Amino acid sequence: MSSPLTRRGLLGLGGALGAAALLSACSSSNDTLPVATPSSTTGKTVFTQEQYDALVTSGPVAPAEMVSQNAWAQAIKAHGALRRAGTDTSPIFSLRNPSTNRLKGFDAGIADLLAHYILGGSDVAKLTEFSKTTVDTRETMIQNKTVDVTIATYSITPARAEKVAFAGPYFVSGTAVQVKRSNNDIKSYADLNVDGKKVTTETNSTAIAAIQKFIPKAEVTLFTENDACVAAVRQGRVDAYILDQSILLSNAVNYDDLKVVGEPFTTDPYGIGLTKDDPGAKTFVNDFLTKIFTDGTWKKLYDGTVGPYVAGEAPTPPALGGVPGA
Repeated sequence: MSSPLTRRGLLGLGGALGAAALLSACSSSNDTLPVATPSSTTGKTVFTQEQYDALVTSGPVAPAEMVSQNAWAQAIKAHGALRRAGTDTSPIFSLRNPSTNRLKGFDAGIADLLAHYILGGSDVAKLTEFSKTTVDTRETMIQNKTVDVTIATYSITPARAEKVAFAGPYFVSGTAVQVKRSNNDIKSYADLNVDGKKVTTETNSTAIAAIQKFIPKAEVTLFTENDACVAAVRQGRVDAYILDQSILLSNAVNYDDLKVVGEPFTTDPYGIGLTKDDPGAKTFVNDFLTKIFTDGTWKKLYDGTVGPYVAGEAPTPPALGGVPGA
C-alpha cells in the first residue's frame, strides 16, 4: 500500500500543499505545514473544467457484456446516471463551481470516471446525480439505496464495513492537527494531550478513536460537519481540529488563517462505499480501480487535482483490499 500523507511523504508522496509552501516549510520550521495556492514550482496546474472533462471522457469504458452481466452496474446503466454521495466544499477533493454547479477534484473525478466506465458518453455533467452527505449519513444513504456509491474521503474501517461494503482503497491519508496560523504553541498532537486543551472533530469520524488513543486528556467537542469544526478553530472556541490530513489541508487552502502542524499520527485509507446486498458491486468497482491504476488514468487525475499542491511525483496507488474492512 502507498504511504499515508506525512511530512516526508508530502515531498515524495503527496498531500495538498503548494510546492512553494513546502520549500518554505523546509527552510524555516520543521513543525508547521503552511499551505499556499498551486505554484508553477511544481510544474503542474489544477485542471480546467475542459481538461477535467477530457480526462473523464478519455477514461476506460467497461465492455457491454461486463456491464450486462453485473446486476449492480446494469441497474445504473438502465437508470442513465450514477447516483453518488459526496461533499462539495473541498478544493482538492470535491469542490462545486457556483457558476456552473459542476464538481471537480480527486474524489469527484473518481466518481465521474466510474460513471463513465459504466455509461460511456461524452457529456460529463450528465454522468452522475449528486447528493451531499455527512459523516452521519454516509452509511444510511447506501443502506436505504438513496445512492449507488459514497465517494467522500471515506475512511475504511471494520466497524463501517459491518454496514457497507468498501471497494479500494483508492487513496491513503492520515489523522492530523489543524490550528490557527497564529498559534505557535501547538506543533503536534502531543501538545494537545494536556489538561485544559480543547479539540474538535466530526461525529462518527475515525478521528474520535485517534483522539481517545493519542490525546485522551483533551476536551472534545463534536460537530456534524467540517464547516462547524473550522469555525470553532477560527473563532478560538477550541485549540485544534483533528481529522484526516487531506481534509484539513483543503481547509487551509480555503482559509489562510489556518495551518496544519506536525505529521499524521494514524493511517486512513479511503474507500468507495457500496451496498453489502450485492457482492458484485464491490467486484465491479475494484475491477474499475484496477483499470485506472494500471492504465495511468489515476495518476493523471492525481496530477490535475492533488498534484499541483505537492512537490514530487504522484504516489503509487494503494493495494486493493490491503486494509481491514476492505
